[in-house]
Amino acid sequence: MESNAWGKISRAGNERLRALFVSGATSVINAAMKPGSRQMTEWLRALLLRKPRKLVAVALANKMARTVWAMMVSGEVYRRPSNAGEVVPA
Repeated sequence: MESNAWGKISRAGNERLRALFVSGATSVINAAMKPGSRQMTEWLRALLLRKPRKLVAVALANKMARTVWAMMVSGEVYRRPSNAGEVVPA
């Protein structure tokens, strides 16, 4: 799954899986927008301030896909990065 400057995802790979990643990313963004949400990270907030929400959803889907792929390849369990714990008030 790739994202480019226009917010499109390459057509390589499973179309249904791409749609699920974007749908999941959209849900994360919607949850992050609620006051007091722990989903709003500094990375996500900065991106939402600069880019349209749909493009941010594609970027987050790309990030999620890369994380999942790395976990599958390494066999590791997801551990939230310590710096991602910095929750920004919504």
